[in-house]
Amino acid sequence: MRPRRTDITLLTAALSAALAVAAPVAAAPGSDVPPVSPQAAGVGFVDVRTVVPDAVIDMRYATPHNFVGVPLYPADARCLVHESMAPGLAKAAETLRAQGGVLVFWDCYRPHDVQVRMFDAVPNPAWVAKPGPFSRSHEAGRSVDVTIAEQGQLVDMGTDFDDFSARAQAYATDGVSAAAQANRARLRAAMSDGGLAPYSGEWWHFDGPGAGVQRPIIDVPVD
Repeated sequence: MRPRRTDITLLTAALSAALAVAAPVAAAPGSDVPPVSPQAAGVGFVDVRTVVPDAVIDMRYATPHNFVGVPLYPADARCLVHESMAPGLAKAAETLRAQGGVLVFWDCYRPHDVQVRMFDAVPNPAWVAKPGPFSRSHEAGRSVDVTIAEQGQLVDMGTDFDDFSARAQAYATDGVSAAAQANRARLRAAMSDGGLAPYSGEWWHFDGPGAGVQRPIIDVPVD
């Protein structure tokens, strides 16, 4: 099962809105970011904007523009990550910033019940991770889905987010232009600078330290 094509006009508008509210590069990290909830702080989560102040937050699962077709997060969902990812994301953003780019975050911490809904919609572990009795990767706040924007526009990566096709694989060449391959390599290099590991099945997915470790299920609000 493949996702429905997203209306490019809506996506461009959403990205422009996200860019408009993104913190400026010169802002002191965390200066205008409200504290995370006590539950989130209790499991070591931070708002990614305190780490990457110029981050563009475009949480796709807080909108209907995703492969399920309905919002899975509240409209004001925040990009929460485990504090262990903070140094790596800061370094990756620094690398891209020097090249004129900014990190765009499509997904961060993902509640377990959302993972269950995703798998119910697409029960194919080749495309959607099968939820189990534990938290890891996104469910532990130790993975992110990201891309790059320049001058208010997403760079060409060859596919949209959550494209369920072979072209979405990180190192795909068939059907992926040379420019898109180069942009994917650039994203991987920046994330690797921060010690964040690419997932070969999705060009947008990167894992932080301990992402594959099975931990107790985390259930904290994302807003």
